[in-house]
Amino acid sequence: MNISFNWLKNYVNLDLTAEQTAKVLTDIGLEVEGFEKVETIRGGLNGVVVGEVLTCEDHPDSDHLHITTVNVGGEQPLQIVCGASNCRQGLKVMCATVGAVLYPNGGDEEFKIKRSKIRGIESLGMLCAEDELGIGHDHAGIIELPADAIVGTPAKEYYNIQDDYLIAIGLTPNRVDAASHIGVARDLVAYLRSQGKDIALQMPSVESFAIDNHDLEIGVTVENTAACPRYSGITVKGCKIAPSPEWMQNYLRVAGINPKNNLVDITNFVLFELGQPLHAFDLSKIDGGRIVVKCCEEGTPFVTLDGTERKLSAEDLMICSAEKPMCIAGVFGGLDSGISDTTTDVFIESAYFNPVSVRKTAKRHGLNTDSSFRFERGIDPNIQVYALKRAAMLMKELAGGEISSDIVDICPVPVEDFRFEFSLPRAKRLIGKDISDETIREIITSLDIKIEHECDGVLSVAVPPYRVDVQREADLIEDVLRIYGYNNIEIPEHVNSTLSYIQKPDRTRLVNMTSDFLTARGYTEIMSNSLTKASYYEGLESYKAENCVKILNPLSADLNVMRRTLLFNTMEAVQLNANRRNGDLKLYEFGNCYHFHPENVTEESGHLAAYTENYRLAIAVTGTATPQSWNTKSESASFYTLRAAIELLLRRFGLDIYALKCDSVDCDLFGDAVQIYINNKPLLQMGQVSNRICKLFDLKQDVFFAEIDFDLLLKATRKHKITAQELSKYPEVKRDLALLVDKSVAFSRLRDIAFATERKLLKSVTLFDVYEGDKLPEGKKSYALSFILEDKTQTLTDKAIERTMAALQAAFEKQTGATIR
Repeated sequence: MNISFNWLKNYVNLDLTAEQTAKVLTDIGLEVEGFEKVETIRGGLNGVVVGEVLTCEDHPDSDHLHITTVNVGGEQPLQIVCGASNCRQGLKVMCATVGAVLYPNGGDEEFKIKRSKIRGIESLGMLCAEDELGIGHDHAGIIELPADAIVGTPAKEYYNIQDDYLIAIGLTPNRVDAASHIGVARDLVAYLRSQGKDIALQMPSVESFAIDNHDLEIGVTVENTAACPRYSGITVKGCKIAPSPEWMQNYLRVAGINPKNNLVDITNFVLFELGQPLHAFDLSKIDGGRIVVKCCEEGTPFVTLDGTERKLSAEDLMICSAEKPMCIAGVFGGLDSGISDTTTDVFIESAYFNPVSVRKTAKRHGLNTDSSFRFERGIDPNIQVYALKRAAMLMKELAGGEISSDIVDICPVPVEDFRFEFSLPRAKRLIGKDISDETIREIITSLDIKIEHECDGVLSVAVPPYRVDVQREADLIEDVLRIYGYNNIEIPEHVNSTLSYIQKPDRTRLVNMTSDFLTARGYTEIMSNSLTKASYYEGLESYKAENCVKILNPLSADLNVMRRTLLFNTMEAVQLNANRRNGDLKLYEFGNCYHFHPENVTEESGHLAAYTENYRLAIAVTGTATPQSWNTKSESASFYTLRAAIELLLRRFGLDIYALKCDSVDCDLFGDAVQIYINNKPLLQMGQVSNRICKLFDLKQDVFFAEIDFDLLLKATRKHKITAQELSKYPEVKRDLALLVDKSVAFSRLRDIAFATERKLLKSVTLFDVYEGDKLPEGKKSYALSFILEDKTQTLTDKAIERTMAALQAAFEKQTGATIR
């Protein structure tokens, strides 16, 4: 929401600067997200002053230039060469001095005034025409000011040019009451009154509203009162289309609206002033002279203002004439019923539409307008007539119109205030400070909340219905604290707390430990939305689309299901970076994944049994794992880059990857992948992302991805205990073996055999080479294994070492048929 500081000052008598006002707004809960100065005239006419031409002589080397001396209020007159035909002695002019920066015609191209020579004569400035200053388009000659213009007066002061400030407020969805200048001013008044200042909200007066005639009475019928609880309207005839006055155009530009003409601008002005969306219809285009508020038949074609033909739903509320629809209620106008350059007679609509109905219609058609933004969140249901009077009076003043009908106001069931009790002692206790009762009452009443009754410190309050966020005591306590100021609540000298029991293992602590571990190894954490595209899961067998948790009212087609895997979020991050030439990535992400299994529903379990979620960790590598340096070659990321990270991470959790069951897995997310189990439950999958998935994201580089069931990992570490032992005083011994084995024999089997054969002395077994080639017998491969032996009680003897290695060789030969190379 963009707020114009100059516009805001029309409703509250501020003695604060724009910067101070922005700070106050943030302090009272209307967070300022942007703040910038807006110049009414580009450059602000700095360096331009009123001057008087003292002398004017012809230039000796030109038939159209003049050599002038100009008094600009300085110690000495300035010599300026001027080519304007109307330049003459005694003329009061606008003079741009050396150093001034001009933007001719208000454009982006700047023109800086410099000391220069024009045909050999020094010139110390420029006498300006309207277009050169950006205040008009006339270039017939220099500006001729009245004789009483005071020499030396800055142009900015002479033309009364006031710069504005744009204050961009980030509104939360429940604060639609602040989506207008009046709404923001109301909060400012409440704050200033709480600070002891005698100030009041200055609402625009409509007391002089009067009906000029009854020449254009129009009938209104509301068929769907549930979707339209209130509908008001009035006609204005004899309007003349013209540009809006400069002040209104400046206000609208700061608010982010491009001025169009006086009638359209008035409806936008009232919208940003009061927060009430209006719609102006060309009365000549309302067939049958009647307005009907109703829903049309399913599939009815309707062309909106943007020229797009849309098929209406039977649930879309429409503003219709006697014959056809003219406007999607509260969302978007029609192409053939709005204001045009030939419009003279206008019907102004001011209504309160059901927020749910407007939101569903807007989402159904993919529309988001200033009107729908407000209607969806719940505008003031009691301001419609006031807004009509305000708009009609402005059309009368700025377009020369006549108010030509009574106000039509259809409201079968008025919306009541929110009523509840408010305890002063309880408010002080929750706020944490003994604020005076008078200050609390002042804040409440300044927020347009009525105190209907008070007894023993308990107030009976009536909150206006436009404050949709204040419907109970706790809401009002929060509002009082917001206006009083969070910064005004002192920090206590001591804090009372209770010890809480944290269930082991502590997931938060282990998540942080994992993040630190991966970050220290060059991985970057990403965070993504749990909502994703259903189209990602179409055609997958491992993650079927029918098992996705669907969103009933999705924000868009790209966010219509809950994710089942972190892979697609990771691939989006890889795509985003790769498209920006940052393809060397190491990424990780924590997040919940969601699943829908309707077969789990029973009479005892209920419908919620179909929905499950689990916490997962995703790790991905792609591009270059080791960058090229003067002493190292570039090394591309591979499956083993990812596996090394997984092995180290599991070891950090006390798990040995070699002790876990591992199988290859056929999954359409991967080309080649393995799955690791713990207690016969899948712990993780890792492998190379399939070409189909890479092609979906237009990626030509290989991506290696792993996804860990973090909840299962936590359970596996629940009984894990960290123990410490003294370092051995005796040296380790390393021995290597080269074994010729069948291709079906995995290293993990040899490792298990080794530890089963020698439990006391064998410390570790590692694989440091694998060879397969035509020099070996068919169906064979060669493993080179390294064994670390250690006796913690004595130094190992050659005899003990040889005995151990012989036992290992015999076990390998007997159980796998291995032979020593």
